[in-house]
Amino acid sequence: MARPDGRLSHDLLPDERLPQDACGVFGVWAPGEEVAKLTYFGLYALQHRGQEAAGIATSDGQRLVVYKDVGLVSQVFDESALSSLRGHLSVGHCRYSTTGRNSWENAQPTLGGTADGTVALTHNGNLINTAELRDLLEEAHGGDLSTSRGEVGRGNTTDTALITGLLTADEDVPVEAAAMRVLPLLRGAFSLVFCDETTLYAARDPQGVRPLVLGRLERGWVVASETAALDIVGAAVVREVEPGELIAIDEDGLRSRRFAPAEPKRCVFEWVYLARPDTTIAGQEVYDARVEMGRRLAREHPVEADLVMPTPESGTPAAIGYAEASGIPFGHGLVKNAYVGRTFIAPSQTIRQLGIRLKLNPLRDVIKGKRLVVVDDSIVRGNTQRALVRMLREAGAAEVHVRISSPPVRWPCFYGIDFATRAELIATGLEVDSIRHSIGAESLGYISEEGMVESTSQPPSSLCTACFTGVYPIELPAEDRLGKDVLELQFPVVADGVDVTDVGTLDVEGVGVTAGVGGAEAVRRP
Repeated sequence: MARPDGRLSHDLLPDERLPQDACGVFGVWAPGEEVAKLTYFGLYALQHRGQEAAGIATSDGQRLVVYKDVGLVSQVFDESALSSLRGHLSVGHCRYSTTGRNSWENAQPTLGGTADGTVALTHNGNLINTAELRDLLEEAHGGDLSTSRGEVGRGNTTDTALITGLLTADEDVPVEAAAMRVLPLLRGAFSLVFCDETTLYAARDPQGVRPLVLGRLERGWVVASETAALDIVGAAVVREVEPGELIAIDEDGLRSRRFAPAEPKRCVFEWVYLARPDTTIAGQEVYDARVEMGRRLAREHPVEADLVMPTPESGTPAAIGYAEASGIPFGHGLVKNAYVGRTFIAPSQTIRQLGIRLKLNPLRDVIKGKRLVVVDDSIVRGNTQRALVRMLREAGAAEVHVRISSPPVRWPCFYGIDFATRAELIATGLEVDSIRHSIGAESLGYISEEGMVESTSQPPSSLCTACFTGVYPIELPAEDRLGKDVLELQFPVVADGVDVTDVGTLDVEGVGVTAGVGGAEAVRRP
């Protein structure tokens, strides 16, 4: 659904700002295959990682074409759009904005020009030195970004456009050589999939914060954010793209180069919430990790109850684990409408007042008179849990005990997840019992940090847990050079002498327009 700021939400409660997914990236090099359709289905498998915009670029070796728009993958592309995207290599993206507003200009892939071709680039993650990189790009163009053949200075306010601009800043340097120069300059989280007319590239930051995997087709190669996207196109998983690695794939095969030593700090929240349960990260299937979190949660916070039930859908694996370890029966007490949240139409005030009922409805005969254990993956502001507990009580629950399969979220993420601000996080400054009282539950239990980490089967030193601990593994710059809107605040977008930073999108003349939804609208755009 659309929030008042125009961004998509798939939250259970209207206006509730839960952790928003990182983006999804996908790339394929496969002569003789319908690469645009492979990319389309790959993005479909990654739709959970971003619902604001989608785009695909393809190349036939001579000409690179990009098609993108605001909307879900199914809204942006149709059969005619995909049939116009021909070639043997492709890159695709589904977006949730972590730097730069949601607009058509900020949809990916982003474009940049070289002396003999074009670069299309997609990015999952978030850079923390965007202001510094913009200064470098401006310097490379003599202080005038209008001379750039990329999208920076033309309405695009993302860190992705900065990377593309830096890769193509020196038109006489080949893309692969430029990547080896630019990638060591980037700080933060980045899993990149990009291409020129002939070559597919993939790169991952030295910490490997966000996932990126390599797969093999019978007649080509695939790279994607998650293994689930490889599965959907019939690609066999080969391995992860290593932290600090650049991969290039062309008619000569696959080659790998290292631009930085690996210092793994994978995001633990991928196992808790972000990734699909059928994805494997660092050798551990996400579903198994979530079930184990539930088992440990049951041992750490036991309670006498009649039924263990999840908050659909993210709490289901942990609820299964809790029921298994506790011996309390597992059941579904809530029915979720899977479709009502996938809309751009804002709910009316009457519907908005119904709150969480827009997405969930209780099974009263299951709930009535029962002592319930309700399992969810996280609490951010507490509004969803508060509304959920109230709904369950109205449906006749005797007791509601809330169990959370991650520790209290107390710190914002600067590496590709859009959390609420620290002031909005309910766990900031509140003890667990105060949070319990706020949401109205009989009891509240969070898994320990140790229990969460051990459930992933990863060495603690290889994980980023900053949102729980406040310990950021990649040193952050000054506060005024951080944040989602840093490029817009420090470098306003100007068209015809007018600051249009806050305009939803711009047309080819620099005039503010409303972003259209669907592939048909995208055809008319430059």
